[in-house]
Amino acid sequence: MSHSPADPDADRRALQLRLRKITGQLKGVEAMLEGHYDCAEVLNQLVSARKAVKSLAEKIIADHLEHCLTSHAPADQRRRQLKEVVTMLERYIE
Repeated sequence: MSHSPADPDADRRALQLRLRKITGQLKGVEAMLEGHYDCAEVLNQLVSARKAVKSLAEKIIADHLEHCLTSHAPADQRRRQLKEVVTMLERYIE
């Protein structure tokens, strides 16, 4: 999802890897619940997964902002991109 010109495929693969790790963390939480783990241990894993999701979202936001701010698109398209960014940030902050 990155827009960096250097190697967008490598950036996308890195994001996908991060997402697979998060998925693994959540599957681990599911296994902990099935295994009747201590609540504190389960919550610890959930906090780790939440931080990982937050970090992934922030990376995607930063990449998107960089792309929008460096765009050489016409003014009306840049205004539309800015509106999209504001909406994205409002949803992220909720």
